[in-house]
Amino acid sequence: MANLALVTVVCPDRVGLVSAITGQLFDHGINLRDVTFASLGQGADFSAVCELPGGLPVAELDAGLKALPELAGAQVEVKPFTYDPNPGPLGQVTHRVEVSGGDQPGLIARLSDIFGQFGANIVRLDAQTVPEGRRYSIRFAVSIPADRADPCLAAVANTAESLGLQCRAEGA
Repeated sequence: MANLALVTVVCPDRVGLVSAITGQLFDHGINLRDVTFASLGQGADFSAVCELPGGLPVAELDAGLKALPELAGAQVEVKPFTYDPNPGPLGQVTHRVEVSGGDQPGLIARLSDIFGQFGANIVRLDAQTVPEGRRYSIRFAVSIPADRADPCLAAVANTAESLGLQCRAEGA
């Protein structure tokens, strides 16, 4: 298996973050595997599984990222990634589901519990408060066993409807 590292950066959101981080990784000869980036309020979160070229120490990569002016004040962490970077069957997205409407406490907990009851794995999750009208939008990318997809999606839709929310689902 390749020499892998997990790079995580949490910092104030600003223009050019992804470019600065990925440019530094490219300059070190790194191949990117799975990558996520999100603005979180006025902060930002970048995470990536990176294939390090032979001989590149994790500490050198960490120091290079921390030296970037765009990452001043950032929390930067580079550590070995010990999991297989290739997704298994539970990492294969079969459906995308979006639920939106009024914000309610426990909404993600309720919906994610439904997926679990049907043996579905949440592969990706994105949720945001939309300031206009206090709306909340949740997007799930899930892996649902084929024989449980219809009842699972119906249960999510029924729960959303009972809470006065809209639900839209599609196959991946």
